Amino acid sequence: MSLLQAIVLGLVQGLTEFLPISSTAHLRIVPELLGWKDPGAAYSAVIQLGTVAAVLIYFRKDLVTLGGAFFQGLLKRQPFATLESRLAWFVLVGTLPIGLCGLAFKKTIEGSLRSLYVISGSLIVLAIILFIVERMASHKRTLADMRWQDAIIVGLWQALALIPGSSRSGTTITGALSLGLRREDAARYSFLLSIPATTLAGVFELKHLLEATERPSAVALWTGTLVAFASGWAAIAWLISYLRRRSTLIFIIYRVVLGVVLLGLLHQGVLRPLSGVENVDTPHKPLQVPVEKQLTE
Repeated sequence: MSLLQAIVLGLVQGLTEFLPISSTAHLRIVPELLGWKDPGAAYSAVIQLGTVAAVLIYFRKDLVTLGGAFFQGLLKRQPFATLESRLAWFVLVGTLPIGLCGLAFKKTIEGSLRSLYVISGSLIVLAIILFIVERMASHKRTLADMRWQDAIIVGLWQALALIPGSSRSGTTITGALSLGLRREDAARYSFLLSIPATTLAGVFELKHLLEATERPSAVALWTGTLVAFASGWAAIAWLISYLRRRSTLIFIIYRVVLGVVLLGLLHQGVLRPLSGVENVDTPHKPLQVPVEKQLTE
């Protein structure tokens, strides 16, 4: 992997991770259009640690407050006494579905589901669902109004992000909006919910990537991760500001257009659905690294 490829992929990862347009989709489409090999689920998960760092630093005050409330509640044997302690528990509970489903279906997620046909279909289908939810949602509830059932429901929505092209932020924001949350609160909770899954997946993949006999250089990994951090930070700040004033319509339109264009390119033979995807079913391949980055997309 060249330095230019690392920069481009890091930029794509950071800008698309938090916008409801699917980072996995773009990390499959961009290399294919440029004639590069698919970087694979493992590399994508590792540079995603840059976007994890962006979330941690951007929401550092919130995380300190939630963490303090969580442990204080345990010490006082009142784990759900405050809003902050409940939110911390909601994030943990909401992470379980994607973790369990990711482990159960990892081979499929890493292989055939990375088909560009699957990605294009996911882009369009979730756009339609998001459009319907936007029209029907009340947009009145805040994070203070969340309950246990809300955390579980949004967690189940997040598990749908295991399907490449659906978008982790897209599914969680859609799920939160369907429960009546305001757009800004839905995005904020989506970012907080991303932290456990993205961190665990990135660390797990880093271990396996470093054990692989063929892998991108350390310079490519660091470059991609740092670029993902900077662009991810910018995407977080922009999206929160944007959703205070506007709906998700722009992302709905973008997803549909991208999905339709992608189907057209596949139909014309310009793109191949599984070109460059790691063959996880064939043993002893150097770059066959387990666990899909999509655990956290």
